[in-house]
Amino acid sequence: MSEIRYDGKVAIVTGAGAGLGKTYAVELAKRGAKVVVNDLGGSRDGQGASSKAADLVVDEIKAAGGEAAANYDSVATREGGESIIKTAVDAFGKVDILINNAGILRDKSIVKMSQEEWKLVLDVHLQGAFYVTQPAFALMKENAYGRIVNTASGAGLYGNFGQINYASAKMGLVGMMHSVNTEGAKYNIKCNTIAPIAASRLTEDVMPPEVFSKLDPRFVTPLVMYLVSEEVEDANMIFNCAAGWFSRTAIVCGTGTFIGDGKRDIAVEEIKEAWGKITGMEETKELNHVNDSFAYLSKVFQ
Repeated sequence: MSEIRYDGKVAIVTGAGAGLGKTYAVELAKRGAKVVVNDLGGSRDGQGASSKAADLVVDEIKAAGGEAAANYDSVATREGGESIIKTAVDAFGKVDILINNAGILRDKSIVKMSQEEWKLVLDVHLQGAFYVTQPAFALMKENAYGRIVNTASGAGLYGNFGQINYASAKMGLVGMMHSVNTEGAKYNIKCNTIAPIAASRLTEDVMPPEVFSKLDPRFVTPLVMYLVSEEVEDANMIFNCAAGWFSRTAIVCGTGTFIGDGKRDIAVEEIKEAWGKITGMEETKELNHVNDSFAYLSKVFQ
């Protein structure tokens, strides 16, 4: 197999002070990329700040002969996002690769969740990804090249108790991915999304120790490395990944059924009568753009 490398490429990894983010940053540098290691250095619930986490990863990369620069800004503000991009430009001149990995947890059941807990998680995961992606996208557009990976979660794709804030933010990143690809297609900007399960400080007390021990972040890293490479041709894809298991999740639409002629009123009883056809998924089509759904309406407008 030919070796995948990133010589001449500049990468940004948010939340790269530990866990998955650290493995991405180290591997990118090992394969020739110049890496911005972003980490606020706070606790897993978003409190506090320290330069230590990012500095240690940068030191490790440099000790191995790689090139890296540290950034300690929070992704949760527009100013922070712009500063992260500025660090890359000031140190290395451009941005080719962005991995939106930074995250925190504030788990509570829906009834007990405070407005602060709801907002803070969305600020970091969803708004944070936007605040970094927007200025990165502008540079990628100028250079007609970019690779972006968003970090979603099974909690967002499938739901999880006590994580309505986290799940909502993570599913929002899927929508962001689709729009980034729609706008970036003609500029060779490709965005994909992963839903990883990996041992980290975010998961160390939410899964059994015997499971946690098998979920080393390094087993997720190869997929992400491929998704940010020049070789990747696919975009708009969502990948599950854990412990060496990789699979794809897709948003699909059933063929459904037509009721009425687009002119007459439709009775609720008709919905009840057609419920099996409406909910049936025997035949499905993958949708990657809002216009894809309009194809099903073609019969109405013929």
